[in-house]
Amino acid sequence: MEPPLVSLVVPAYNEERTIGELLRRAAACPLRTEIVVVDDGSTDATAAVLAAMDGEIPRLTAIRHERNRGKGAAVRSGIALTTGDVVVIQDADLEYDPADLPRLVEPLVRGVADVVYGTRLRGSDPQRAHLFWHYAGNRFLSLLTGLLYNTTLSDMEVGYKAFRGDLIRSIDLVSDDFRFEAEVTAKVLRIADIRVHEIPISYDGRTFAEGKKITWRDGLRALVALIRFRVGPR
Repeated sequence: MEPPLVSLVVPAYNEERTIGELLRRAAACPLRTEIVVVDDGSTDATAAVLAAMDGEIPRLTAIRHERNRGKGAAVRSGIALTTGDVVVIQDADLEYDPADLPRLVEPLVRGVADVVYGTRLRGSDPQRAHLFWHYAGNRFLSLLTGLLYNTTLSDMEVGYKAFRGDLIRSIDLVSDDFRFEAEVTAKVLRIADIRVHEIPISYDGRTFAEGKKITWRDGLRALVALIRFRVGPR
């Protein structure tokens, strides 16, 4: 009997420096994987790097948005192409280490969880020092998530999220930008009897000079989205 298939959805925007290494590390993990990369209208050499890797990485699918539409739009496009028993969102920037993939998906493979979030805020895994206002904003948004959705999730904004494949493919997602993180969290937590686990992960966060894209404006949008999706339709 074959092990479960893990689908990695990799949204990428101007990640020429890291996308190749990320894909090689992901392919080296001891999991049966398929990888779906969505080049979200990159203006650097991301597309060229992906083209050069054609045939190097097994079960790799790469598609392109002709213009930059945002992380949420890229993730939606990727999810639609997945076939795996498990779907993982894997950012292309190497802030999250693919070496953590096996333990991130383990509760799903074992059948004890429906959704698994990595957490940068619990446990003792290696952490690059966080940017203070990102850290404070994330703490606040996670606290608000707890109040609105009756959960103890410590790291709602984490980019490393894993889902039962049939579950995430059944959720109607609409956010195009970084509001995706708040929207998918809200819609998951509104499902009756959902089993959500957290797994400590390592984190090597970038600075803005190194290419970090999320800003305080995205934090405000996430706050509004948490409230909107709490009171709106499922």
